[in-house]
Amino acid sequence: MKHEIIIAGFGGQGVLSMGKILAYAGLMEGKEVTWMPAYGPEQRGGTANVTVILSDKPISSPVLSSYDTAICLNQPSLDKFQPKVKPGGDLIYDSFGIQDKPTRQDITPYHTPAMQTAAELKMMKCFNMFVLGGLLKIHPIVEVATVIKALKKTLPERHWHLLPTNEQALLEGMNIIAPQ
Repeated sequence: MKHEIIIAGFGGQGVLSMGKILAYAGLMEGKEVTWMPAYGPEQRGGTANVTVILSDKPISSPVLSSYDTAICLNQPSLDKFQPKVKPGGDLIYDSFGIQDKPTRQDITPYHTPAMQTAAELKMMKCFNMFVLGGLLKIHPIVEVATVIKALKKTLPERHWHLLPTNEQALLEGMNIIAPQ
């Protein structure tokens, strides 16, 4: 098993955190992992992306030119990374941030109303967990329980009271994702 993922969006959407949590979960399950963030000088509002590779064999390089799965949380990310999804791969997008939906016929697009659901449930700080839950529904590359353990490792102790809310967001994210 080897899965190559790009997660991309605006700074402040939890893109890098989502990748970090996924990478930690992979490590906790004994997988080979790479996590390679990229972002502009602007933190919030600028573009950000992270490449995560999870594998059961050693990973030769963290640098990729194509991906098994792309998660695009805004239009610029979709425009940039849709062409880089491998044929037969998947593209997950938040329907709130995309005006021009994916058009490729050789990949499977999935939409998730993560932003809308997070707003309706008053769980905006968990937006990225809704999206991550969607990924895990399509590709159960790590266990949800391990993601929660990884989240606990990445969150400062003062925020541990948010773990149940994040778990709820992960599980709801699995319910709301659907093929385009």
